[in-house]
Amino acid sequence: MTRVFFTAVLLLAWAARASAEAHPPCDHRDSERRPFFGDLHVHTKFSLDASTQGTRTTPDEAYRFARGEALGLHPFTAEGAPLRQARLSRPLDFAAVTDHAELLGETAICNTPGLAGYDSFACRVYRGWPRLAFFLMNGRGLPRFAFCGEDGAGCLAAARGPWAEIQQAAEAAYDRTAACTFSTFVAVEWTQVGSQTENLHRNVIFSSARVPEDPPNSLAYPSPEALWDALDRDCTPETGCDAIVIPHNSNLSGGLMFALESSSGEPLTAAEAARRAEREPLVEIMQHKGASECSRTSAPADELCGFEELPYDRFMGRFLPVGQETPSPLNYVRHALAAGLAEQERIGANPFEFGVIGSTDTHLGTPGLIAEDADFPGHGGAGIPIGNEIPDSLLEVIEYNPGGLAVVWAEENTRESLFSALERRETYGTSGPRILLRTFTGWDLPEALCDSEEFVATGYARGVPMGGELSAPPSGATPRVAVWAQRDAGTHDAPGVPLAQIQIVKAWTEAGEPREAIFDVAGAAPVSRYDDAACAAPEGGADHLCTVWQDPDFDPASPALYYTRVVEQPTCRWHAHACNAAGVDCAEPGTVRSGYEACCEEAWPRTIQERAWSSPVWYTPE
Repeated sequence: MTRVFFTAVLLLAWAARASAEAHPPCDHRDSERRPFFGDLHVHTKFSLDASTQGTRTTPDEAYRFARGEALGLHPFTAEGAPLRQARLSRPLDFAAVTDHAELLGETAICNTPGLAGYDSFACRVYRGWPRLAFFLMNGRGLPRFAFCGEDGAGCLAAARGPWAEIQQAAEAAYDRTAACTFSTFVAVEWTQVGSQTENLHRNVIFSSARVPEDPPNSLAYPSPEALWDALDRDCTPETGCDAIVIPHNSNLSGGLMFALESSSGEPLTAAEAARRAEREPLVEIMQHKGASECSRTSAPADELCGFEELPYDRFMGRFLPVGQETPSPLNYVRHALAAGLAEQERIGANPFEFGVIGSTDTHLGTPGLIAEDADFPGHGGAGIPIGNEIPDSLLEVIEYNPGGLAVVWAEENTRESLFSALERRETYGTSGPRILLRTFTGWDLPEALCDSEEFVATGYARGVPMGGELSAPPSGATPRVAVWAQRDAGTHDAPGVPLAQIQIVKAWTEAGEPREAIFDVAGAAPVSRYDDAACAAPEGGADHLCTVWQDPDFDPASPALYYTRVVEQPTCRWHAHACNAAGVDCAEPGTVRSGYEACCEEAWPRTIQERAWSSPVWYTPE
């Protein structure tokens, strides 16, 4: 009888949570899917590295900002008034707050008088010398601080308050009406580094409000495999929980993010590779700490590699002269994708079947704040800390940037529809602009598909979208990739930038070794110099580009993948706008005042070509 009673209680609890996820049909549902723009990497005051720089933004305020409300930013006056303000020119369609799981409890304790540990040495440092606390606490692993108590129980308990507020904010911001204007995901960042500060960070995105009682953290689960184990145990179909894991900043991983060995150092098995591909269907290719597509050194023949490339390959390279002079190719997504094809041949499973997204990794609680202009306030975190007043200087370190966006092709703007798209990898990333990009790959796509009003219907019927996998080819068939791109429409005050060109990147294997090639398929590289002193609207380019490309060197016996890169005409980078606004003229040394020296560092070009990257499509021989 007791078992029956508790079973009934459990079923009622599950039913109540399922009811909470219920969503009425959206007024606008498109069976051919629409693009939704969002940010899946956002930190608020609950992240220690955000709070030590002065961020006071709550998860609720971060979501309101994403929906278009203005947000006050630090520093604050003694009366609590912000000295800066930010607002998006266009709201996002979806967002996720991803605060660091590891120090949620410690941060809460240090901010809450009366809690055990509030008067500890670490918390006094946190409140009195926050920049010192950034290093003292943020880089600390096991054991926890003594004030956390036995087995860290006090800090684990304290973390449940912020974790509950993160969940509540996501629920409150999620538009459950038929208008379907905005979606949220409960999420968290699992934050782990290697022994030499190699980045292994991952964001965990939950499909619904049904999430584990405690957010998975790297103190309890110190390896990616341990994280997946925790999700296998605590986030199951029986509990109605589902999650995907998204690695980010592989450019700072010292080659470890895409290592061809497990965390124990053993070569990957087929089962381990398949498990990673299932748990980690996406990778973040762009954010404010650099792009992770490819490197100048690892792909010197590709002139567009090195875009927003950091000059170091692990976290402490920002502060200390550490890091490899030549970053590992496996710091970069393209080379991992190619290596995955070789692993498929070697062990029978591909660990790196990644779709791609972009995001910001903002530590101001400002999702989607990606404008390259003189008002860019920086994103904080490991960047420049703002003190008690706004400094007369660049507000971000020169090598960082405003970040990117995640774009999802889905039927409607609901958690269920968006999460399904994330799982099937029908996604792409941008470096900020809202470029529209659609690709289909198939064996018999019409050569004149770009002229057809049935571009999308034909693409789905006779091919697969970005993120898909090709079926076995008909005899003698060769893959065709149909690509359609449209410039960002922009706003009245900031029109979008014309497109320059479309490229298709192919990876394949020869004799078990990965190979890569880049094909120019539409448009053309800019030939005229852009005037970065005026930062005016660029000339030339196209409003939209479309083509159907056929692989000229297809080998049906070799695994291959194809992804698309779309680039805009050149425009000014954020620091060029800021330096111009400050009156800096590098030809006139007297104008280069303290705080603006980086304006004249030749290593950082004043112009960029913003871009979008599609998720790949894979071909695997039978």
